[in-house]
Amino acid sequence: MIKAFKSDKLKIKIFKTREEMGFEAAKEAARLIRTMLKEKDYLNIIFAAAPSQNDFLSSLIKEEDIEWNRIRAFHMDEYIGLSKDAPQGFGNFLKAAIFDKVVFKEVNYLYDEHLNAEANCARYESLLEKYPADLVFMGIGENGHIAFNDPHVARFDDHEKVKVVDLDLICRTQQVNDGCFQKLEDVPTHATTLTIPALMRGKKMFCMVPTERKDIAVKLTVEGSINESCPASVLRQHPDATLFLDRDSAALLNVKV
Repeated sequence: MIKAFKSDKLKIKIFKTREEMGFEAAKEAARLIRTMLKEKDYLNIIFAAAPSQNDFLSSLIKEEDIEWNRIRAFHMDEYIGLSKDAPQGFGNFLKAAIFDKVVFKEVNYLYDEHLNAEANCARYESLLEKYPADLVFMGIGENGHIAFNDPHVARFDDHEKVKVVDLDLICRTQQVNDGCFQKLEDVPTHATTLTIPALMRGKKMFCMVPTERKDIAVKLTVEGSINESCPASVLRQHPDATLFLDRDSAALLNVKV
């Protein structure tokens, strides 16, 4: 680790490479899971689906002595309009990255082809109420979004826990930059997302953010004003959140790395 410091309540840890970042974040997460499972019968964990999470997830599934069968899995957002088996679907991403790699007690997918968007939001919100999140594993978008709470739809005081949103151009372009879609026209314009209050209810939050494409969003998150123009800035108000960065994503911060 190169540097560790705090911004308001947010703990920040900077590593040389994204691989080291993912490995160390997974080690810390695994230790926490083991500890929490000594105190509770079951844990509820919300996962993010994005290439930025690859290093973390690939390291996490290699950790030994995690009783995955005592963990309920959720994910935080999903496109509207893709086919159920589309590889770009976030549920399918997580299925390939972790949900099919270890044996969970339950995997609760946000996609439900049998329900309309409003009914699906209500279904997932009831699950989150029944099984409050213990841990949230997440990233930050190029526009500072968390989940699909882009700046124009992000509300720190949102009364909803799950809602349908339209995606801004920066967010949709990121999906092309990440290699998830070939061209912008292929990226859905709407999605279902957990809202910011739903994410912030997690008892502990781990946020993994590598690469230079996130450097502006990271700077605004850590050093900018806390407001919806950079939704991730709200992490500085969470009582137990940690931001894991690599040298590239931390390059614009006012700290020596």
